[in-house]
Amino acid sequence: MRLNKDFIKEEFIGLRIQVYKSKIKSLEGLYGEIIDETKNTFVIKTENGIKIVPKESSKFLFFYNDYTIFIDGKLLTKRPWERLKIKIIKKI
Repeated sequence: MRLNKDFIKEEFIGLRIQVYKSKIKSLEGLYGEIIDETKNTFVIKTENGIKIVPKESSKFLFFYNDYTIFIDGKLLTKRPWERLKIKIIKKI
């Protein structure tokens, strides 16, 4: 599996996630489980309750099996079924 390319097409609900960087500084470092997803946001269940995190202005660390995957939220600003059609081209 080419992790970043194939991972974007996966179902994110139920995965552990950490907000690595965000324009909203209070969200940085937020860690929890994704319980819902919309086109523009993740709903994350944390120790302190439920938080809504915008995808567009954040960068995320996903904990998937034994891997830690870093993805810019701008790549994820689609509905889950629309992500299946994404083509990622790596520039050299």
